Amino acid sequence: MAQAIAALHYLSIFLLFALLGIEHLQFKPPLDLARARRLVIIDIAYGVSASLVLFSGAARVIWYGKGLDYYLHNGLFHAKVGLFLLVGVLSTLPTFVFLNWRNALQAGQVPDVSPRQRQWLSLCIRLELLLLLSIPLLAMLMARGYGAIGQ
Repeated sequence: MAQAIAALHYLSIFLLFALLGIEHLQFKPPLDLARARRLVIIDIAYGVSASLVLFSGAARVIWYGKGLDYYLHNGLFHAKVGLFLLVGVLSTLPTFVFLNWRNALQAGQVPDVSPRQRQWLSLCIRLELLLLLSIPLLAMLMARGYGAIGQ
C-alpha cells in the first residue's frame, strides 16, 4: 500500500505541474470561447490534482513515511508545506476569475479580460510555477537528511 500511495503522490505532483503549465500556455490573448472553456476545465482538474497531492502526501507522512515525528521536526518539511500552501493561496485568484466566467460561457460569450487582469493572472500563474519548482529541491534535501530541527 505504501508504494501505491507514493506512486499516487508522485503522479499527482506531475499532473499538477503539467496542468499549471498548460493553463499558462492557454491563457494568452486573444481569448476565444473554446480556450476559455478549456481554462475552466483545466483549472478544476488542477484543483483536483492539488487535493490528491495534499491527501496522498498526508497519508505518506502519517502512515507510510519515516514517521510523523521525523517530519514535524524537519524545517525543510515545514518549508515544503508552506510553499505548497502559498501556491494554493495564489491559485485562488485564477480560480475565482475562471469560475466567474460561467455566466458568459453559458451564454456562449467570450469572457471579458482586461489587460491589467490578464497581466496579474499571468504573473500569478508564473509565480505558482516557480514556487512549485522549488518544492522538489526541498524534498531532495530532506531525503538526504537535511533540515532536522534540534539535533
